[in-house]
Amino acid sequence: MPARIEPCLALLVAEPPNGPEWTFEVKWDGYRLAVHKELEGVRVVTRGGHDWTDRFPAIAKAAAEMEAQTLILDGEAVVLDEQGRSDFSALQQALGGRGGKRRAGEALFYAFDLLYLNGHDLMGMPLHDRRAMLDAICHVPGGIIRLSEEIGDNGAELLKVACGLGLEGIIGKNDNKPYRSGRLGDWVKIKCVQSEGFAILGYEPSRNALGGIGRLLLAARKGSELVYVGGVGTGFTARSGAALRRQLDAIAIPKPAIDVEKRKGVFVRPVLMAEVEFRAWTKDGKLRHASFKGLREEADAASIYQIVS
Repeated sequence: MPARIEPCLALLVAEPPNGPEWTFEVKWDGYRLAVHKELEGVRVVTRGGHDWTDRFPAIAKAAAEMEAQTLILDGEAVVLDEQGRSDFSALQQALGGRGGKRRAGEALFYAFDLLYLNGHDLMGMPLHDRRAMLDAICHVPGGIIRLSEEIGDNGAELLKVACGLGLEGIIGKNDNKPYRSGRLGDWVKIKCVQSEGFAILGYEPSRNALGGIGRLLLAARKGSELVYVGGVGTGFTARSGAALRRQLDAIAIPKPAIDVEKRKGVFVRPVLMAEVEFRAWTKDGKLRHASFKGLREEADAASIYQIVS
């Protein structure tokens, strides 16, 4: 049984693909995890290979109660809002923020693939066969581990419905493909609203803003360098804003790490990454209608947005 499997990643595309081989699921907004049930016990592993079993004890306990002796589930840990939508900010708060040590007892695990079962490597099988086997074992008492249901095969119509419900988007998967690590196009993601990771360069203080942060200053990658892409001034609560300001003040530096177009504020080493939701880009390469969602963990193996020129 492999100690870790590099995950299959979804390629961002503008429109849903067509064809009988494509099926679609809801795009969950949480932490990508692999759940390993072994003879010695259960491990919950992040996308970057870090052991987070202690942070998701309810998921680990539910996996231990599954009938299979050994398995590897691929899926997403989420916290749902009152409308049943996954809420990344709520999950972050449950875990105590970036670097926090809380246990997210209210987190659910939506399983969308089965990679190993009872001594057998399933990755070479087509997705529709893996899904059938996952469906057969994924009915766990208590509802902590749930099957990420296929929602249909008309991607364009499903995207409209998902966006109308305020969801992040949909995932399309080629039903005939084996499980292949990396971002190869076997899985694609189509988003209602863009959400990406940006390096934090600093913040503009404000006495009137929640937590004292008027605006975060952000950067994306362009080649091997960071470039300033504007800022985000919404999405904070008084609690999250104050906690973020304390983290930023601890890594403050005298001047900005890169050119921020004469912006003034408190500048920091660009080592923290903000997950930011935004609608579009301005003509001069700045984020438009941006909203802060939370900080990404290093263990989540998320990456800073790359500008392709």
